[in-house]
Amino acid sequence: MNFSEVFKQSNQLCKVSPDGKYLATCVQYRLVVRDAGTLQILQLYTCLDQISHMDWSSDSLFILCAMYKRGLVQVWSLEQPDWHCKIDEGSIGLVSSRWSPDGRHILNTTEFHLRVTVWSLCTKAVSYIKYPKACQKGIDFSRDGCYMALAERRDCKDFVSVFVCDDWHLLRHFETETQDLAGLEWSPNGCVLAVWDSCLEYKVLLYSLDVPMSGLWGIKSVTWSPSSQFLAIGSYDEKVRILNHITWKKITQFEHPATINNTKAVVYKEVVKRPAVCSDDLSLHNITIGNTLFNTQSKYEICPTPVQLPVVRPDPDRANPKIGVSTLAFSSDSRYLATKNDNMASVVWVWDVQKMSLVAVLEQTAAVRCFQWDPRRPRLALCTGNTKLYLWSPAGCVSVQVPTEGGFQVQSLNWHCSGDSLILLGKEQLCLCYMDNDQEDK
Repeated sequence: MNFSEVFKQSNQLCKVSPDGKYLATCVQYRLVVRDAGTLQILQLYTCLDQISHMDWSSDSLFILCAMYKRGLVQVWSLEQPDWHCKIDEGSIGLVSSRWSPDGRHILNTTEFHLRVTVWSLCTKAVSYIKYPKACQKGIDFSRDGCYMALAERRDCKDFVSVFVCDDWHLLRHFETETQDLAGLEWSPNGCVLAVWDSCLEYKVLLYSLDVPMSGLWGIKSVTWSPSSQFLAIGSYDEKVRILNHITWKKITQFEHPATINNTKAVVYKEVVKRPAVCSDDLSLHNITIGNTLFNTQSKYEICPTPVQLPVVRPDPDRANPKIGVSTLAFSSDSRYLATKNDNMASVVWVWDVQKMSLVAVLEQTAAVRCFQWDPRRPRLALCTGNTKLYLWSPAGCVSVQVPTEGGFQVQSLNWHCSGDSLILLGKEQLCLCYMDNDQEDK
């Protein structure tokens, strides 16, 4: 694999356009658009204040830049660089801004979640939706872009409204059997809407547009498989429950024990080694300019079972204790599921959904910040806030040093939609990692 040079960025605002042609980054109040292949600057836009949020339209023709402190949204056009749009929410404020699926409407959520305002770029028409609920994930669009589900709170009760995105008319409105609705998400095929309660209530509800279905679990995270055949539910009891799309019953559950006794699972442990340094290398010159002098090198070692994993016991007297399965991610083919249990923050678990068994456990030397699947292949990338990139595939694990000056520390990462490259984000910088997929596919 190869790495690009390092570029500046702010607040980790960096996104590839949906068509994969462009890379947009924010540097304070400037928006920089580059060619995703050559990294040459194509457009440079200046906003009225520091950018809080940035997003592409679905057709990659427009970019939205939100400045929450000022209650402003600016929209820029790639086809017509001289054209721009400014939306000012005024004294009512702004806490969230996003595109509709058609890329021609912008949905702004005002402060205190008083309302959602729908702005049309084509007709300049404005629509208002009242009673949006402030929760983890209160708005979600179906994958085909036809419907929007909105969580609402009225008269101390939870409701869901389903709108048709063509003209924003209300299709269905119903009360949910939740005490404190925490989020909702459409299945990828748009047939079922999952609604889950807060951590105090052990409940997830599944709705088709006709028939409600429900079940009880301790909900911390929820995700659909890309095939819509499975719904994975991460719980505070450190278990993941898998529901099937036919009966919506639990078909299996995955546990996260502190001791791995499964002889079929491969346990990869990151081992760090520091290079030996002789006294001749300890000159002021080498220490000053030789950033690689004291670089640590790491690799994975396969540990025979049983293996004891590091566990941090949460403090019961503190709010939001670090316990339970907070992160779930299916591979693009729905074959594998990666999970993270918060009281084992340095461990990533990989499960084979087809065989309903544990495949691999990755024990890192530091807490895992982010992991994400390759959109084309069963390959998982993760980072831990150090200068390394880690990759897992059914063939094995690898630790890669990011060869940049100044100790570039990878805080988060995102795959390009082609799976040919990775965007690595540091605190104020970014670089691209180009994968050798041709050799791998042979």
